[in-house]
Amino acid sequence: MEQRDFIVTPIIIVIVYVIAYMVRPFVTDSITGKYYFSAFTVRVFGALAVGFIYQFYYHGGDTYNYHTLGSRHVWDAFMDSPVKGVEMLFADGEHKPSFYKYSSQIYFFTDHSAYFIVKLAAVFDLLTFSSYSATAVLFGTIGFMGSWMLFLTFYRRYPQLHFWMALCTLFIPSVFFWGSGLLKDTIVIGALGLATYSIDKLFFQQKISVGNVFYLLFSLWVIFSIKKFILQAYLPASIMWVYLGNIDKVKSVVLKVMLLPFIIGISAPIAYYSIIKVGEDDARYSVDMLARTVQTTANDIRYLSGRDAGSGYDLGKLDGTFSGMLKLAPQAINVSLYRPYLWEVKNPLMLLSAIESLILLMLTVVILFKKNVYLFRALTDPDIVFCLMFSIVFAFAVGISTYNFGTLARYKIPLLPFFSIALILIFYSNRLKKLEELEHTE
Repeated sequence: MEQRDFIVTPIIIVIVYVIAYMVRPFVTDSITGKYYFSAFTVRVFGALAVGFIYQFYYHGGDTYNYHTLGSRHVWDAFMDSPVKGVEMLFADGEHKPSFYKYSSQIYFFTDHSAYFIVKLAAVFDLLTFSSYSATAVLFGTIGFMGSWMLFLTFYRRYPQLHFWMALCTLFIPSVFFWGSGLLKDTIVIGALGLATYSIDKLFFQQKISVGNVFYLLFSLWVIFSIKKFILQAYLPASIMWVYLGNIDKVKSVVLKVMLLPFIIGISAPIAYYSIIKVGEDDARYSVDMLARTVQTTANDIRYLSGRDAGSGYDLGKLDGTFSGMLKLAPQAINVSLYRPYLWEVKNPLMLLSAIESLILLMLTVVILFKKNVYLFRALTDPDIVFCLMFSIVFAFAVGISTYNFGTLARYKIPLLPFFSIALILIFYSNRLKKLEELEHTE
C-alpha cells in the first residue's frame, strides 16, 4: 500500500458507484434491483481484500507481479514518453531498445497471456495514477459486470428462482473474492458472463445485431488471449446448449428424430474443430500436446510456482499421455468440485474453499438420493446440460493440472457458478416442469 492508494482509491470507488447508480435502471427490475448494489459491493470488497491477502499473507504473488512488477513500469514509460508507453501496450513479448529500460523489469513481459493482464492494468493505471487498489477496484467492476450478465441470463429463464440464481452467480464467496482482484480470473469471469449473455441473446432470443455478435466475439477473444483451455471446455458446451435449446422448440417427435442425426453430424465436428482451432496457434494446447502440457503445468504448480499457495494434493502419476490423463479424470473432477475436505484444511483460506466444497457435496448427495426419479429427465434440459458439460470438463482440466489446493481454489472459480446453477435447476426440475405445464394449459 502506498500513499497514492489512500488518495486515489476512495475517489475511484465513488466514481464507479455513481456510474453503477446511473446504469442501474437499465439493467434491473423490481426484483433484481435488490441484488444489484449488494453484489457490486462484495466485488469492491473482494478487489481490496485480495490485495491485502497477497501483501500481508503471501508477501507477493501474481497480483503483485501484474502490477508492481508489471503495469507500473508501463505507466512509468507513459510518464516519460507516451510514445514508448503506446509501444509497450502493443508489444508482443519482444524486448526492443526503445523501451528495454522498462520491459526488462516486467516479470511477465514474455508471457503473452499474463502480459495481456499487465496491459489492461496499465490502461487502468492511466486513470488511477498507478494506484494498485484503485486499479484492482476497476478489475472488480469488470468481474461484477460479467457476473451480473450471467445472472440476468438465467434470471430471464427462471424468474421464479431469482434468489438462487443470484446466490449462484453473484454471492459465492470464493468467486467474488478471487474473481475481483487484479488477476486473470477476474477478467475470465467477466468474459464468460458476457459470452453466455450474448449467446442467449443471439441464439435463444433471436436478437441478431452487430452489437451482440461483437460482444460474443470480443468475449471469446478475451478468454482465448488469457486462458485457452477454458475456451476448449466452453465452446463445445455452448454449441451443445444452442443445439439442444433450439431442437427443443421443434414440437414434432418424428421431426426431432429425423433431425437428430443431421444435427449431431454438424455439431460434433464443429465442437471438435473448435478445440483444434483454439490450440492451433499454441502448441501447448494442441490435442497432441495437451497431455504433456498438463503434466508440465501440474509439476510446476505443485513443486515450483504454487508451492507457497497452499497444500498440495496428489491424484496419481501423470505420464504425459492422453490415456494416462483420462484414467485420473474421476479423481480430478472430484478434487475440483468437492475438495479440500474439512480435515485437509491447513490455513484459513483453505477453510473457505472447504466449506463451499462441502455444501456442493451435500447438495449433490441430496439430488442423487432424493431427486433420482427426475434426474434423467432433468439431464435432457439444455441449460442443465450446458452448465454441467462446461463445469465438469473444466473441473477435470484444472483438477488434473493444478495439484495444489491453494492455486486450485482460484483456478476453479469459473466453474462454480455454472455447476451451482445446474444443481439448483436439477433440484427444482420437477417444480419447474409443473409450472411449465400449468402455463401451457392456461
